[in-house]
Amino acid sequence: MSYELTGKIAAIYPVMQRSETFKTREFVVEKTEDIGSRTITNYIKFQCVQDKTALLDKFKNGEEVKVHFNIKGTKWVKDGRENYITNLDAWRIEGFVPSGAQGSAPEQFIDPPTPDMGADDLPF
Repeated sequence: MSYELTGKIAAIYPVMQRSETFKTREFVVEKTEDIGSRTITNYIKFQCVQDKTALLDKFKNGEEVKVHFNIKGTKWVKDGRENYITNLDAWRIEGFVPSGAQGSAPEQFIDPPTPDMGADDLPF
């Protein structure tokens, strides 16, 4: 089952080569919500694995994004003690324009410009 979350990128970490054949890259999304009369801010850490680590190359801190992810859980036993690890594995990241940010248009998902595109270039 997949999930999604929208928020602002708060941190992007370098790729970590965990073994000869496995690499990860972590990033944090800031999610702010108004609950009642209080503003609550959460920081959610995700990871990308293998070829998905390149997804973050298109983004920078402060950008609004929509993250599609799976929840993965692992049981780890060492010296007779059990421990449980939960990972949020991102498999797709989209640029996000909140409604009202560009007039009264509805919420939109955008692909960030590629490095060879200028600011005025259109992707079509």
